[in-house]
Amino acid sequence: MIRLTRLNHVSLVLNSDLIEHIEETPDTVITLTTGQIVRVRETADQVVARIVDFRRRVFRTEELRTEEPPEAKASAAAGAAPPRPGALG
Repeated sequence: MIRLTRLNHVSLVLNSDLIEHIEETPDTVITLTTGQIVRVRETADQVVARIVDFRRRVFRTEELRTEEPPEAKASAAAGAAPPRPGALG
């Protein structure tokens, strides 16, 4: 989701996955996969930058969730077997 500003200065949050294409005519016109058209004050480059920033945050969060805890990395480096799920330590 990205925060944008309509031409009348009203803020909106847009699901960037629904963007089909962006045009500058000179207003920035965003066409969604639903057929809806949204005109915003931001340039096409600013919209794209916000999409990239949003997706980086999403993928970084996923990476953090799937990383091993530091103690598991340390024990693996020392050659110890990882603890069994449910085993008491």
